[in-house]
Amino acid sequence: MSVPFCSLKYAHDQIKRDVEKAINAVYRRGQFILGAEVEAFEKEYAAYGGTKYCIGVASGLDALYLSLHLLGVGPGDEVIVPAHTYIASWLAITRTGAKIVPVDVDPGTMLMNATHVKMAINKNTKAIMPVHLYGASCDMSQLTAIAKKNNLYIVEDNAQGHGATWKDKKTGSFGDCNATSFYPTKNLGALGDGGAITTDSKELAEKAISLRNYGSTDRFTNPVLGINSRLDELQAAAVRIKLRYLDEWNEKRRAIAQTYLTQLKGVGDIMLPTESYASVFHLFVIRTQHREDLRSFLFKKGIGTMVHYPIPPHLQGAYKSMNFKKGDFPVSEKLAEMVLSLPMWPGLESEQVEWVVNQVKEFFESK
Repeated sequence: MSVPFCSLKYAHDQIKRDVEKAINAVYRRGQFILGAEVEAFEKEYAAYGGTKYCIGVASGLDALYLSLHLLGVGPGDEVIVPAHTYIASWLAITRTGAKIVPVDVDPGTMLMNATHVKMAINKNTKAIMPVHLYGASCDMSQLTAIAKKNNLYIVEDNAQGHGATWKDKKTGSFGDCNATSFYPTKNLGALGDGGAITTDSKELAEKAISLRNYGSTDRFTNPVLGINSRLDELQAAAVRIKLRYLDEWNEKRRAIAQTYLTQLKGVGDIMLPTESYASVFHLFVIRTQHREDLRSFLFKKGIGTMVHYPIPPHLQGAYKSMNFKKGDFPVSEKLAEMVLSLPMWPGLESEQVEWVVNQVKEFFESK
């Protein structure tokens, strides 16, 4: 049996007619940049996530950078970020000119560790960037309390947390200015690149609208330095339709995850993700000392897997100049050696999940 790591076919087949109709409508109108679809999506996504404003931009990285920039983060400032995350979280900070201050993650949740955050704060700290990794929410109660006590900004990286909650409040609604990505494989994915900023601040929202469009709100008038980062009409049209299905698709992810959690408990040396109904399981990530052998075994059985992420940002060549070394963030480095993402997507059939489970069990029976 073949079980791809990720497939968009189920979701795209379900919405095919609606998406084609919406795209054709955009085509007929002939307005492809900053039109009715973007405006409608921004209102709908803000309402879904529980924020007052949403500003569509070209990518998740742009959303992170602009969120930091809007809060005045720049040279001389420091931003605290997890050591275990995708490198985009770090790149956004670098782009502002601020200093990256990594902290190790919690060994259980694999998310930002509030105790380490407290220890990393100094007079130059300006913001904390929680990353809601793998679909699970960081402890926003602790992090917002720390930020408030120390007069710091919070910028949530919510690229993997569409629909996730912390104490019944959606992720992406806690921070001063927050960022998300609509990369196609995300829980809420576009048909190409796309991203958004969310905030409750009217002032920040108005600035973001200007900054994403060359620093302009009136054509050919540019009072501030901006960039070109706009969610286009075609992507907005598609994501608007997908947003209607997001909760349904997240429930399917949770059901698949529950099977994994139940059936793989106690198998070999596997460490399962922290069980949390609030997670939307963008990825289902296990940990094992036998990762490479298990991955090879599953590949031969027709099962796709991925590693998120094999090299932590502090050991990437891109950050060689920061002089980090192996051992600086031991939990994150150990995760890089052990994490393995199993197939996870809405439409994954029960027979396919059972096949994955049985093959994982078969592998460990020989150990």
